[in-house]
Amino acid sequence: MRAVLALAAGRGHSMTTQQIAEVMRVPRSYLSKVLQSLVAARLVDSKRGLTGGFVLAKQPTEISLMEILNAVNPFERIESCPLDLEAHGSDLCPLHRRLDQAMAMVQNAFENTTLAEVLSDENRCPTLQEQLITLDNMLDS
Repeated sequence: MRAVLALAAGRGHSMTTQQIAEVMRVPRSYLSKVLQSLVAARLVDSKRGLTGGFVLAKQPTEISLMEILNAVNPFERIESCPLDLEAHGSDLCPLHRRLDQAMAMVQNAFENTTLAEVLSDENRCPTLQEQLITLDNMLDS
């Protein structure tokens, strides 16, 4: 999510893996794998060459947090007993049913939240704000 936030804040400027990793404080090796998944999901485009790097494939208003999550690590709900207990049959026990209900709320929140909303001024936390200022300075130089 942090990589996509950086790209969204980059105002369409191409960013290298190194730039994203540095600004968002993400390990570069892990970030490379994440970016490959995001490209495969068509959320991010990659450009080769001297001015290459990564850019968002869609507008921040068109990308939900759930799309990002599913591109990297698909969100799974609890559909059957995770312990494979035959006694539960197709029904979830009270604990797993409540866990699944909580997961449903998370899924709904992520499906209904866009990158644009997370980047809006009223939602910015000081740490993210600092990272985005660093990003602006990096892209302007």
